[in-house]
Amino acid sequence: MSSATKHGPLFTVSDIIYLVLGVISASFALKSFLVPNHFLDGGVTGISLLLHEVYHWNLGVILLVLNIPFIVLAYFQIGKHFAIRSFLTILLIIITIYAVPFPELTHDKLLVAMFGGFFMGIGIGLSMRGGGTFDGMEVLALLTFKKSSFSITEIILGMNIIIFLIAVVFLKAETALYAIMTYLVASQITKYVIEGIEAYTGVTIVSGNSEEIKKALVLTMNKGITVYRGERGFMKESFEQSSDADIIFTIVTRLEVRKLQNIVRAIDPKAFIFTQTVREPQGGIVKEIIKH
Repeated sequence: MSSATKHGPLFTVSDIIYLVLGVISASFALKSFLVPNHFLDGGVTGISLLLHEVYHWNLGVILLVLNIPFIVLAYFQIGKHFAIRSFLTILLIIITIYAVPFPELTHDKLLVAMFGGFFMGIGIGLSMRGGGTFDGMEVLALLTFKKSSFSITEIILGMNIIIFLIAVVFLKAETALYAIMTYLVASQITKYVIEGIEAYTGVTIVSGNSEEIKKALVLTMNKGITVYRGERGFMKESFEQSSDADIIFTIVTRLEVRKLQNIVRAIDPKAFIFTQTVREPQGGIVKEIIKH
């Protein structure tokens, strides 16, 4: 976390917009789809819905009580701004749930699972883009990630499997299965909202015309590049013809991949290009999406 982030403003205009839209979307998912149809989701929200269904406790109170320990943990382990944003986001969701009369749109179980997960995923993703969260499971997964060899996705999945197994015990197996579907939809939508068209792709280029390609990437596409010294090899029949070459690596967004390939092919039609997904790039000229 940079010092600028630590001492910067608590909210920017974009943070507020993201958080408010995230709250509206998540509240809509809860009131119009999940709660009226006795559906569950993953994370702390899923536990809150489960307790609400089994014991009929107040959903807003459960959300607040279950998330407070994670907010305190986030305050000391992640950052003050992240914790405060998250706390205010949870309060805003509770207010929105009870103040806004969202309509019940459908009782079709498949539609509830799909669209409930869809709008919940949008809500989580927008909240995270605003620098906060309304589900403490994300905080716990992040801290566990630092002390284990599992990815954050695997940790969250493992925690949610436990929640779904508990749902089987207290509710019907069918409810747990639909909860899994809701969670899967929500997780994919969350991923897309966070990354979106800005999802980063690493591109590696090997070419005999590396100097021209480097100039094109820097001057035309305004990209930072990393150059490795390598050796170009060919087929085994002509192995002795291998020669020194610069291996160029750069990071672009999803929409820029085709443009980059066209530029490289125009310079060297025989250039070797391959791409790979890049997760959470930081530093350099790469823009940071989630601010702690």
